[in-house]
Amino acid sequence: MFSSERNFADWQLCGLSGAPAQLFQEIESTHSLMKARAAAGEIQPGTLYVADTQTAGRGRHERTWASPAGQNLYFNILIPLEGIPLASAPQVTQVAALTFAEVFKSLQDESNAHGLGNQSVGKVTVKWPNDILCGKSKFCGILAEVVYVNQVQHDSSGQVHPAISMGVGINVNSSPLDYAHLGRAVTTLKDICGQKINREKLLQMLIANLERAIGQFRAFGIRPWVAAWKRMDQFIGARGTIVVNNRCTDQNRESGDGAIKKNGTILDMQEDGSLLFKCDDGTVETVYSADLEI
Repeated sequence: MFSSERNFADWQLCGLSGAPAQLFQEIESTHSLMKARAAAGEIQPGTLYVADTQTAGRGRHERTWASPAGQNLYFNILIPLEGIPLASAPQVTQVAALTFAEVFKSLQDESNAHGLGNQSVGKVTVKWPNDILCGKSKFCGILAEVVYVNQVQHDSSGQVHPAISMGVGINVNSSPLDYAHLGRAVTTLKDICGQKINREKLLQMLIANLERAIGQFRAFGIRPWVAAWKRMDQFIGARGTIVVNNRCTDQNRESGDGAIKKNGTILDMQEDGSLLFKCDDGTVETVYSADLEI
């Protein structure tokens, strides 16, 4: 995983169940392209898009996702929802976040065992619902939307099937200084592990582990990943802010315009993946969809 990587154009990848992977040296956004092509029936479920750089990378709520060339991973994968209730689609993203975090934690542990890791940055963890942090600094974000894949070009049914277009951005070999302009805590895998990562091998491992995890999720539901989250969690019992109906962008993130913010204490992650949160006014809320600020 820490070996030198070959040229981006020579990477050998595939999507889920052997679906094709497509590499883009430069693209506006893998997420935007996948959504459009899925709706048009131009790609099959399981397809993987990977960019070496994005000119219009975005995270949740249209926040900027900085995408320097040749350093990080920016990819989208089209996850079929066959055998998964549509109501459980958000849990797929939580499963992905926990699966990826376990890979990153294994890299951190390996580096620390060899005395190469950065001991001052804290431990890899998942902040509900799906941000991956080291300490309190984010280095992996996931943006997921349900899309309806037109299958007319891939089978004779002409049916439309739901799928998740999941976009992932991982700060791999860049420097935390590259993100100083964003005004929020950001780190990178290179800073965490103290050495450069082979991005191709990392992505191969992430996709393979994700495919196994989705199969397990279909069979067992979210409960095993809730247990994994609790083993990795550093935030239960901590103060936090729930941001509801969040329309905050880079421009109004500090003012909170367009959002309802509730301060309080994180009590637990429940068996269905929801967050149990005690507000400062004494009320206890079950939160299914929101941003959590630590």
